[in-house]
Amino acid sequence: MSCAARARRLDETAQITVLERGAFVSYASCGLPYHVGGEIEDTGRLLVQTPGSLRAALDLDVRTGHDVVALDPVRRTVTVRAAGGTSEVGFDALVLAVGACPVRPPIDGLDSPRVRTLRTVGDAVGLRRDIEDGARRALVLGAGFIGLEAAEALARRGLAVTVVELADHVLPPLEPELAHLVTTELRELGVNVRVGVGAAAIEQGVDEDVVVLTDGHRVPADLVVLSVGVRPDTAIVEAAGIACEAGAIIVDEHGRTSAPGVWAVGDATVSSDAVTGARRPVPLAGPANRAGRLVADDILRPGSARPISGPVGTAIVRVGRLTAAITGANRAALDRAGTPHRTLHLHPLQHAGYFPGADPIHLVVHVAQDGGRLLGAQAVGTDGVDRRIDVLATAIRAGLDAGDLIDLDLAYSPPYGQAKDAVNLAGMVATNVLDGTLRLWYSEDLPEVRETALVLDVRSTAEYTTGHLPGSLNVPHTELRARLDEVRGAAAGRPVRVLCASGVRSAIAHRVLAQSGFDSASLSGGMLTLRAVLGDAADDVLHVPAPSSCPSVPDTSTPEARRAFQP
Repeated sequence: MSCAARARRLDETAQITVLERGAFVSYASCGLPYHVGGEIEDTGRLLVQTPGSLRAALDLDVRTGHDVVALDPVRRTVTVRAAGGTSEVGFDALVLAVGACPVRPPIDGLDSPRVRTLRTVGDAVGLRRDIEDGARRALVLGAGFIGLEAAEALARRGLAVTVVELADHVLPPLEPELAHLVTTELRELGVNVRVGVGAAAIEQGVDEDVVVLTDGHRVPADLVVLSVGVRPDTAIVEAAGIACEAGAIIVDEHGRTSAPGVWAVGDATVSSDAVTGARRPVPLAGPANRAGRLVADDILRPGSARPISGPVGTAIVRVGRLTAAITGANRAALDRAGTPHRTLHLHPLQHAGYFPGADPIHLVVHVAQDGGRLLGAQAVGTDGVDRRIDVLATAIRAGLDAGDLIDLDLAYSPPYGQAKDAVNLAGMVATNVLDGTLRLWYSEDLPEVRETALVLDVRSTAEYTTGHLPGSLNVPHTELRARLDEVRGAAAGRPVRVLCASGVRSAIAHRVLAQSGFDSASLSGGMLTLRAVLGDAADDVLHVPAPSSCPSVPDTSTPEARRAFQP
């Protein structure tokens, strides 16, 4: 619809026809989970435009209930099936915005009437009807963005919800240490999270179905939401001989396909990742909407249209009190691309620590080993996540490096941020790492570190007693200069690996140690990141004198606790 609307604005005389197999056009698909959860009550609010409003405003001929079943690029016709029968429609220019359809894995019993998807307005209405008809136990297959939105919506409606994810953590694009925070929040919502398993079969019953998992567990459910991913809906495109790659339509930088006079946009097209160059479909609303507009420019203003840029994959989701967001490449994508990089873990407060309501933003940033170009970022927190990820997405698009982040002039006032914003701080830490001022060790290195080094915990004695690594030496960072001989004796020639709560005090301690001749390094992200990496095993690894928990958002209610996050 963005293509059709832009085309009309460019050419008042063009005959513009839109064919849609469903009953709705220009609806807010991203709002569907919130309709299921009851935050958007009126279905009509999901309908951004209707055929009537589009005819009135833009003189567009929008035909719903018209399913394109074939196309002929040579004759320049499409075959359309509608209530009145089958007909052909000719075109001078054809734009394929066929989108994607849900992946349906080969699971016995997947044809159960209790299995639902969440892709259309009709799907959302059907799920609400299931709830109103008495559904009380739901199982969500897939813990991606849509799956978690569906799980949260169902939990809000009072259902007992189980989420099953084949990957080893929820939100697979998210780094595992951040995904653990989301899992903790899901459990706070009452959601049962099962990762590393899939569905083997769905046994249909009279009153309920039973989902049999690959580990043998049986989960009763009277509602199953299928959200294991999507695939390009391109069967008719491939049948017409238009070039595709792994089922997605190959397009050039202006959206042109291999067939003259045919363009394609959206979820069904191959995109080149702006960071790694990887080729894949990117099923996100923003890139699709912008590409539609640019394709209209290329059709009606050839030669002057701007090219479609490769997406950086910015996405965001709310889960309970938390927001999780990503942009650019994650570690796995960078490793697949063979891109040398450094990873930073930070936990800065979203606004001034002395202002009420200060909470940390758990931030992971990847920068290129050579030159420090920003490659990707992810964040989880209760507030301020969207703003920081948007700034970092802009920085990636602009090709900025770590040093450039330091110089960004960002809005500051105590209720909104800090004079040293989280984004600026990421740049400072990155440049320190790249120029050797700061040397990091990582939670994944823990087994080797415990075997070969002295672990120096520079938190306060009170913090140390809440949970620490067995065998570590506790020297608060304010006492370190006076106790260097004690550290030297405990190290006995071994390297010293320093940690604190979030990485701030251990970085200070590292500089003291490094300048005193020690082989020193600071734990990236501190104990907060270590606990998240260890996940449910944290209390088995750490020595915890009294029962404790690992909250998704650490306590920052006292001045001492807030100081642990101050840069």
